[in-house]
Amino acid sequence: MGTAQSREDRITDSESDEDYEEEEEEEEEQYDDALSDHQNTQSSSSTSTSSGTQKSLDDIDAKLKSLKLKYNSQQSRPNLKNPVKLYLHIGGNTPKAKWVISEKLTSYSFTKENGDDDENCWVLEVGTKVRVRVSTEMQLKMFGDQKRVDFVDKAVWALKFLSDEEYRNFVTQFQNCLFENVYGMEASEENKVKVYGKEFIGWMKPEVADDSMWEDADDLSSGSIPVKGNRELMEEFEEAANGGVQSLALGALDNSFLVNDLGVQVYRNFNRGIHGKGICVKFDAGGSRVGGSPSSSTPKKALLMRAETNMMLMSPENEGKPNATGLKQVDIETGKIVTEWKFEKDGADITMRDITNDTKGSQLDPSESTFLGLDDNRLCQWDMRDRKGMVQNIATSGSPVLHWTQGHQFSRGTNFQCFASTGDGSIVVGSLDGKIRLYSKTSMRQAKTAFPGLGSPITHVDVTYDGKWVLGTTDTYLVLICTLFTDRDGKTKTGFSGRMGNKIPAPRLLKLTPLDSHLAGNNNKFHGGHFSWVTENGKQERHLVATVGKFSVIWDFQQVKNSAHECYRNQQGLKSCYCYKIVLKDESIVESRFMHDNFAVSNSPEAPLVVATPMKVSSISLSGR
Repeated sequence: MGTAQSREDRITDSESDEDYEEEEEEEEEQYDDALSDHQNTQSSSSTSTSSGTQKSLDDIDAKLKSLKLKYNSQQSRPNLKNPVKLYLHIGGNTPKAKWVISEKLTSYSFTKENGDDDENCWVLEVGTKVRVRVSTEMQLKMFGDQKRVDFVDKAVWALKFLSDEEYRNFVTQFQNCLFENVYGMEASEENKVKVYGKEFIGWMKPEVADDSMWEDADDLSSGSIPVKGNRELMEEFEEAANGGVQSLALGALDNSFLVNDLGVQVYRNFNRGIHGKGICVKFDAGGSRVGGSPSSSTPKKALLMRAETNMMLMSPENEGKPNATGLKQVDIETGKIVTEWKFEKDGADITMRDITNDTKGSQLDPSESTFLGLDDNRLCQWDMRDRKGMVQNIATSGSPVLHWTQGHQFSRGTNFQCFASTGDGSIVVGSLDGKIRLYSKTSMRQAKTAFPGLGSPITHVDVTYDGKWVLGTTDTYLVLICTLFTDRDGKTKTGFSGRMGNKIPAPRLLKLTPLDSHLAGNNNKFHGGHFSWVTENGKQERHLVATVGKFSVIWDFQQVKNSAHECYRNQQGLKSCYCYKIVLKDESIVESRFMHDNFAVSNSPEAPLVVATPMKVSSISLSGR
């Protein structure tokens, strides 16, 4: 296991004075080898950025300028449009990692050309070395104090600008091109209002956004704990998981569960993590079916209910698609499937994309019989109690039908992807178009608040117990939204209970540095962003975690909320936080979740983190120093 706090405050280079006095040919050879060197080090097991002892990029520039024969003041700014210096990072995250000069002086341009879908899109070109479509996949990171940006294009690059004005011009052009590539319209004020709406002026102009709610929210959270130094990550347990792990269901009481190809493995909850009990609830091999799916198909979703004595297991109807036509109800104490339920509305079979508990803590309720369901254009509540008071037996007839108690079938186009519930039963829903909708506990027909999308589909969503914060996951970043606002009477409310008006706080983005994003792999995407888990009023979640490739990435919630945090200095656009810790595993991670706050010990700021891979499950403690 590797742990690190990935920070890149400075781009550095370890070359000595003599290196710069070598012949041009040697410098070009060094560049030609850079990409292959990078590939050789990409799979390194450490996640530390080895730059702390190296010389700063400013020192390199000073040395270059001192070499008058090759880089004198008359030649430093020839008649180039958009002059820039280009650097390449090599060595991955090994002790040999460094920046090399790719082009001492070149130029950049934004040009339009046909993309893969034959639509015109903006492309960034830098000299002869870089040509990349402008998108969030570039993971562009700004360093305003250094007049520099970093980004990913098959490798990690840095552009160093010759003046502050040129740096700001580049950032503005980049953001305008990104807007046009995402929304298909010019980045004019009028078009931005069309996309975001007048109420969300702070989302398109973060510099005028009202950040006071971010600070007020800390005051309102009596359970907040101030950040005190760094957190050390320590692996407590690691066990084999019998392979094929599909999902993780954490319990707040005695046990937690892993769903794999064989069945449901039972784990005991401890203050230092989860330990296997050697018990596996096998799936029934008798050929029974759930909504037309063979029982042998591995469930992709597990939901604990009835004081964690029952589990609902949902399998997709077709591989590659998450939608299911029914689910199984497993009695954990007996290890048997007691009922196979079917999704039906008005006599017609329907599907569900996702299910979740009515509230953040309702799985602890022994009498719980209802749960929430979500499909592409449906949001509803299901009830397992038969209205006639009869217990249905799957051996006698077709699968019993769940009772649709409340909900709404929306017109086509909502494209719901994921949802979560608060402590009081309010619901947040994420969509394919990036929108995040808030529904009160009293109505599923119309959202009280609908936050505009930032151009990327929401693949997972979570919400704090008190409903004040929403965390949306996209492929390339997480978006953290504050739902608080002040109504006309001066009362502070959340967007679940009323319309937020026109003073809506701007969101904050949680991102990987370009280097860490590159090391995570081109095809790896963020998934499963979660808050830590509390089920008590007055307690505040303390951390956020998400998974990308072999990385579990942990942010300190208090630090992210702090408007004075150093990450936010000298940034243009929405504030982005790059301060995090990484847990590195040797295979892609299925899911990372914090245990319930019940299992936090006195010398730790947080309950243990559980990390599940297809073959193993690990428990990680966060200790304070």
